[in-house]
Amino acid sequence: MTTLTEKTLEDLKQNSAQGVTHSAGEAIRSKHYSEFGPKLKTALPGPKAQKIVADDDRLISPSYTRSYPMVAKSGRGIRVTDVDGNEFLDFAAGIAVNSTGHCHPEVVKAIQDQAAELIHMSGTDFYYENMTTFAERLSAIAPMPGPHKFYYGNSGAEAVECAMKLARYHTGRQNIISFFGAFHGRTMGALSLTGSKPQQKRRFAPFVPGVHHIRYPYAYRGCPNGTPEEQEAFALECARYIEDRLFKTILPPEEVAAIILEPIQGEGGYVVAPDNFLQEIRRICDRHGILLIADEVQSGAARTGKWWAIEHSGVQPDIVCIAKGIASGMPLGICMAKADIMNWVPGSHASTFGGNPICIAAALATVDILEREGLKNAATVGEKMLERLRTWVAKHPTVGDVRGRGLMIGIELVKDKQSRTPVGPMRDKVVDLAFERGLLILGCGETSIRLCPPLIVNQHEAEIALDILEECITLAAK
Repeated sequence: MTTLTEKTLEDLKQNSAQGVTHSAGEAIRSKHYSEFGPKLKTALPGPKAQKIVADDDRLISPSYTRSYPMVAKSGRGIRVTDVDGNEFLDFAAGIAVNSTGHCHPEVVKAIQDQAAELIHMSGTDFYYENMTTFAERLSAIAPMPGPHKFYYGNSGAEAVECAMKLARYHTGRQNIISFFGAFHGRTMGALSLTGSKPQQKRRFAPFVPGVHHIRYPYAYRGCPNGTPEEQEAFALECARYIEDRLFKTILPPEEVAAIILEPIQGEGGYVVAPDNFLQEIRRICDRHGILLIADEVQSGAARTGKWWAIEHSGVQPDIVCIAKGIASGMPLGICMAKADIMNWVPGSHASTFGGNPICIAAALATVDILEREGLKNAATVGEKMLERLRTWVAKHPTVGDVRGRGLMIGIELVKDKQSRTPVGPMRDKVVDLAFERGLLILGCGETSIRLCPPLIVNQHEAEIALDILEECITLAAK
């Protein structure tokens, strides 16, 4: 049986044999390429990478979703160097995790200093000063008024699990509303809320009961060729389905604990929720005493040019799930809630490693960097990237839609603009071609590409990445 990794290696070799692989600089227009572009020394994957991939196939769980054989050894800024010495531009950032880039010197120093002082005592049973120090910092940038309380875990899935349990505990209600296309994690509670891909749920049932999925306002798919007014009406219809259908037929509103949503769906395709949709969801929650949970695991920590993506809409959540970019690669998940909501008693929920001193030290340094430069840079460079990318819809027959905020950008590829037929294999080919040219990107949704570089990326690096990507889209469409 050919594994995914073996197939990827075979495809790359076939591309090379057919002359698909070009030098990384070919067709790249930027005069800054030699300074800011990728630097490739070997054919990809190189000999060391090939051996490690083979060992990985033999030893590591096949459940991981690798797509191309990138074997990282080191990283600095937005660049990653593999085991064969090839240097790549990283527009994946560890799935939007490396918000301050790879090995930012301030983050590295914070980690080193803390590791030399105290590594672990367990904040579940004892106290760390930096747990409260960081909580104060987060409270100051919260998207809802305080006072606030915080739970520390180790991942986005754990933050979601906490929010799910807290909503049930606080309200005394059992049901939660989530959305198709949502990805909230792979632990059983978070997986129950997830509505992204069937493989993520295949052979794991039964799931946590009481979860109801409804349509997310994905206008490009749900309201094709709609005018702005029609798309706005579609978004409201998606929100009002809760009251107009669910609450009138199968789901008593007084038994709903929470509505959980991503202000921008991540795995679902980098789909941006319209402001009027979020505002209507807030009104529904207020009318029925339902908590609003914002999953900001991927969209938060300054990625959209604001601390939290939901801030673009003016909507204030009750609970926020935080992880990924908040600690520059160290494992930290956080559940932020209004203080009166986090009213459970000792023993209700805990984590041995949550709030680890090293992780919080990294997070404190991360917030300093993002506050100083990341927020503004994400907004500025992201808008310039979006400005150029939006021209591709008219320029490239297979680019159906471009969407995003800040440095959270999605590009949806289609067979043609009339049918809007998804082209997952072509999207995957673009991702592979980009890898061959020294650009690391990821897919998302059924047929989209996501761009989520470190928030310190500069304009030259962004332009070079788009040059490479545009070349790859053109080649893949042939």
